[in-house]
Amino acid sequence: MRETTGRLLEAAGWDIPHGFAAITEAVWWVTMVDATLVRYRPDNYGSVLAGFGGGRRAAIEATLSGLRFVRNRMGYLADHDDFIRPQVTDAGTARGRIAEWTWRAVRKPGLASLPARGQEWELARFRDYRSELAGHTIEDTFSRAVPFLMSAAGTSLSRA
Repeated sequence: MRETTGRLLEAAGWDIPHGFAAITEAVWWVTMVDATLVRYRPDNYGSVLAGFGGGRRAAIEATLSGLRFVRNRMGYLADHDDFIRPQVTDAGTARGRIAEWTWRAVRKPGLASLPARGQEWELARFRDYRSELAGHTIEDTFSRAVPFLMSAAGTSLSRA
């Protein structure tokens, strides 16, 4: 996760498909590390999270939830360009760092095929996506999520 997100935050001069791939990989790694820590080290995870003030804690939780929404939809139910707005030149090629690209606002997903509990779960993640990712840069998102996860993982490792 650290290598993938570090490369993403520094990358410049890549074409749009490679940028999409780098962002997708970072989303996958961050959400998998988050899920692993929640499942196998819930006390440590909660302890580190509790160390943040209420507003920052809520932003971290909503960011991770929003990334889960992206992970569950991108590539399956939506395309990369539905979620990600690259910076482009007049010629239509990527410019600048990938970290400066932004998350697009997306429409509320169709939920009718899901059971009530699944609808609540998906709607909560959609709302978190809209509040913490949409309109923000890729850098903002991963700069909020990764330091928390690194801290939670470090705590987990030191107490193992």
